[in-house]
Amino acid sequence: MSDQLRAPEAPVAEGLAAPYDALLLLSFGGPEGPDDVVPFLENVTRGRGIPRERLKEVGQHYFGFGGVSPINGQNRELLEALRGDFAEHGLDLPVYWGNRNWAPYLTDVMREMAADGRRRIAVLATSAYASYSGCRQYRENLADALAALAGEGVAELPKVDKLRHYFNHPGFVQPMIDGVLAALESLPGEVRGGARLAFTTHSIPTAAADASGPVEDHTEGGAGGAYVKQHLDVARVIADAVRAETGTELPWELVYQSRSGAPHIPWLEPDICDHLEALHEAGAPAVVMVPIGFVSDHMEVLYDLDTEATAKAAELGLPVARSATVGADPRFAAAVRDLVLERAAAERGESVERCALGLLGASHDLCAVGCCPARGPRPAAAGVDSPYA
Repeated sequence: MSDQLRAPEAPVAEGLAAPYDALLLLSFGGPEGPDDVVPFLENVTRGRGIPRERLKEVGQHYFGFGGVSPINGQNRELLEALRGDFAEHGLDLPVYWGNRNWAPYLTDVMREMAADGRRRIAVLATSAYASYSGCRQYRENLADALAALAGEGVAELPKVDKLRHYFNHPGFVQPMIDGVLAALESLPGEVRGGARLAFTTHSIPTAAADASGPVEDHTEGGAGGAYVKQHLDVARVIADAVRAETGTELPWELVYQSRSGAPHIPWLEPDICDHLEALHEAGAPAVVMVPIGFVSDHMEVLYDLDTEATAKAAELGLPVARSATVGADPRFAAAVRDLVLERAAAERGESVERCALGLLGASHDLCAVGCCPARGPRPAAAGVDSPYA
């Protein structure tokens, strides 16, 4: 497939978004002031029995930034980028925004959408890869919101369709390639040619990683299932593009960050800080940290990479740079438009050409039974087993 976006230059013809009458930007959410931090963390950890005092300790990451996570501000920027791109290309599709863990809460936004008469909603989750927390849990949140509306007596519930995983869409990958090239340029010239690339993503329990994606992608023994396979494929695409641009093949590895679980539970490794130590011991002259697992520079990027990992590199005397995330890049906004139009065409029964880089091809539209299985028996919308088909 071509590495160029298929986004049309001319205005989109009327009706190409049908059957959809709205797009929902669905995200994680984050605190917007010191008083929000502990309540936000209580939302994130609800049902796990974590004491409030422990949450206050965890909240120090947020308090160090004034109690404000950048994620909501970044979602507002993406929201405006999407609206601007849609308007520029004649796509008359309103865009709403709802969060899992903080205002604007998903259920409130779904209530607003139903009141506005929205009946068929395309959903973009701010998570590009397959995993329980990055896909199935959002589908569970959608089901919870629809159940709440049904309990309130909403006569006609909207139908929701989650857009496919976009980890290998050119509009997501190309900005990251540019980010790596810019980060390399920021390193001192004498170490740039020998720099290592450390592709980073959120660590998750190995059991959850092994069960990520469709059943045919599940693995055993910590191999990582679709979650690891998808990240490795994107990392390889980016590394190859950097080699083509610079003429230098830079060694790379997929590493992890932001582990938050109990010590006795195996999680994906190596951790980025441990990896920096290993690279330093091996004589690496410099490192570029590439946060391919994150759509924007939210708290886990600002703290775990820009603060903690950068401090570790300074302690080691290891030159380090961090490449940019995609954020509200216009190419990503165009990719979202592309995803909406391809799914709309598929729902209308038309033949669809799907953009995807790498070896894995475009992801599925509908999550099958057993895809990123739930931790318990909870309904999930926007899948084959959805109770809200």
